[in-house]
Amino acid sequence: MSDVAAALDAARLTAFVRAFKAAARSVVLYPESHPAIAVTLGRLTQLTSPPLLTAPFRVSVTADSLRLDGAAVARPDAAIGEIAELLHAHLIGELTVLPGGDESAWRQFLLLIGRAPEAVRDEGGIARLWATLAGRHVEVREIDYAAVLRERGLGAAATWKNVVANCLAGNNIEIPEELLQALLDGAKTSGILAGILAEFDHASTDRPSLQTRAAALVRLLGGLVRAVTTRSPERADAVMRELADAMGRLNPDMLATLTQARGGEPDLRGDEPTLQAVLGHMSDGTISQFVATHAPAFGASIDRVVQAFQSLVVDGDRRERLVSMARESAAQDAAGDAGFDQRWQGVAQKLLTHYSDESYVSDTYARELGMARAQAIQIEQLNEDPPERVAAWLGTVSTTELRRLDLTLMLDLLRLEREPARRTGLATPLLMLLEDLFLVGDFEAAQSLLAAVHEEDADPSTEPARRTLASAVTTGLVTPATMRHLVGHLGTFEPPQFERARQICLLLGEQLVTPLAEALAIEERTRTRERLTELLIGFGRIGRQHVEQLKLSANPAVRRTAIYLLREFGGSDALPELAELLDDAEPGVQRDAVRAILNIGTDDGYRVLEQALEGGTARSREAIMHALGTRDERATPLLVYIVEHVDHRGELQWVYVRALELLGQSRDPESVPALTAALHRGEWWAPRRTHSLRSAAAAALTRLGTATAVDALEDAVAHGSRGVRRAARPHLDAVRHRTGGGHR
Repeated sequence: MSDVAAALDAARLTAFVRAFKAAARSVVLYPESHPAIAVTLGRLTQLTSPPLLTAPFRVSVTADSLRLDGAAVARPDAAIGEIAELLHAHLIGELTVLPGGDESAWRQFLLLIGRAPEAVRDEGGIARLWATLAGRHVEVREIDYAAVLRERGLGAAATWKNVVANCLAGNNIEIPEELLQALLDGAKTSGILAGILAEFDHASTDRPSLQTRAAALVRLLGGLVRAVTTRSPERADAVMRELADAMGRLNPDMLATLTQARGGEPDLRGDEPTLQAVLGHMSDGTISQFVATHAPAFGASIDRVVQAFQSLVVDGDRRERLVSMARESAAQDAAGDAGFDQRWQGVAQKLLTHYSDESYVSDTYARELGMARAQAIQIEQLNEDPPERVAAWLGTVSTTELRRLDLTLMLDLLRLEREPARRTGLATPLLMLLEDLFLVGDFEAAQSLLAAVHEEDADPSTEPARRTLASAVTTGLVTPATMRHLVGHLGTFEPPQFERARQICLLLGEQLVTPLAEALAIEERTRTRERLTELLIGFGRIGRQHVEQLKLSANPAVRRTAIYLLREFGGSDALPELAELLDDAEPGVQRDAVRAILNIGTDDGYRVLEQALEGGTARSREAIMHALGTRDERATPLLVYIVEHVDHRGELQWVYVRALELLGQSRDPESVPALTAALHRGEWWAPRRTHSLRSAAAAALTRLGTATAVDALEDAVAHGSRGVRRAARPHLDAVRHRTGGGHR
């Protein structure tokens, strides 16, 4: 859309909203015969009728803004926000104004809009009421209740937290109207219900116990089912299916506690029939997905998964079928995991093993055991130990401490285990620990592990069968995930940490060079690129072989890094590749290529630049000369080479003259012989060009200003040809004038 069209649409929307606001206020505040109503409705009717409106006028509504045909107004009027809030309160998502509405029709619509949103929703919603009034000039698209629930779930989480808090406190349960209406309308609310139920897992007010949270959740379930049964009994069965689906997404501790409540737990007995009815509606798919999600985790909750599963599924054949379904689902998530089948066998055995202690344990004692297993003692609530002691205890089972214990154990095993087959069996746990260390950036620990693995491998007396562990670890560790972790930490490392990372890369060997070069080719962060470059340089000539792919990168910074690598590796072998980059489209890349060739500093390098000047493009010539003008002392030999070898005629004449000027700026005494030779060089058949070039050489000697340069000018005036004297004398006079007639 053009700026003009956008401005016209913005003006049209603003005019409509202002008229709409004035008319809406008038019809609510004044009786029908009041003059203000006729004026405001007349203005609104005029704007929405031909010739001002000839096509439908479609306005999208958000919570605080309006859009005309999907486009927002660049500088919205304050009235737009007010009308957007009014329409959004009535759950209007889109308003389409058709041409030709009269004052009576607009008054009818504005009176409906002026009513309380809650009252309108109680009667079926804005769209339904407007349809009963047979409105034709305005089409209303109402937001569906599922969308409202999604909005609540994302943007108004406090609403559900209040509901959860009331349930936990045992207060009267207020079920939000939108949720009830969605359940009655058959909206797909299982995702929203799962989010609400999950609040009971995360509730932290007064640190309620698991048993308290479970009892509160059951009260909410009972309130939902009773409300739906009262208002729409035919929907009760469908609602319980949706609740059951949502309960399948609870954590294992909560679901196990709820399934045990079917045995008559006192705190949950009030709504036990409702709970049993909901749990009875859990489908095979819901139960199998619960098992597939939580059972393979092998955390502390595996026993709770088994308890919940065996409580929900009593029949042995059904258990086997659901475990098979769960395995298929879990296998898809664990694709590529070589140890999945072995681990799942242990899971399946626990899920299918049936144990009953009914003949040994009384019902009362069984309930006590269930409570002790489901509800952990809150140590901090006992107030028997000081906080520092509790913190110290918790520190012994922190993630960092457990990782340190894993490291100690693995180092001991590497030192003690000598039998080849068992030592090779350490590869899988060792790789898992190394990947974890790479993930958290603990390269000191990773280095110690790899050093222990390679220590025996480096010993010539070690049997080949004993070296398989080092080979397996080295090969298994060079993965895309490991490289992401390594590259991600490089930019944040301090020098000691980076040195450890460098040592690790050297231990992993040549196979790491290609992944490092690939990472460098796409890396955007400057510090990380520098660190990757250092790592590649550390591999020496092997790293040199991977520069080609960096030269072809679309990122100019990476191509400049390739030049840096070529310069660091050094030698005339890099000249052909550097010569290719002299024609790069990026000036910075061209300049770096020139400086790299100057750094090599050989006649072969100068000839490469000479060839680039003679046969290259105008852009590459300009880049070369620009690079030479950076007052780099290494440029003097090349400038002398240009003056002595580059043709001073034709299209390269400007290059020759520029070289003379740069030699004059260099302040380098080594420039004097070349400038003196240029001063005496001449061609009798081209007197103007000869005089111009001699004057440029004399000017360069003057700018150089050294004693030898002044001597060269004096010698030219005293003994040179007539043309040489004519070119040199003005510049020598200028030097004498500047120095007061003396000789420097």
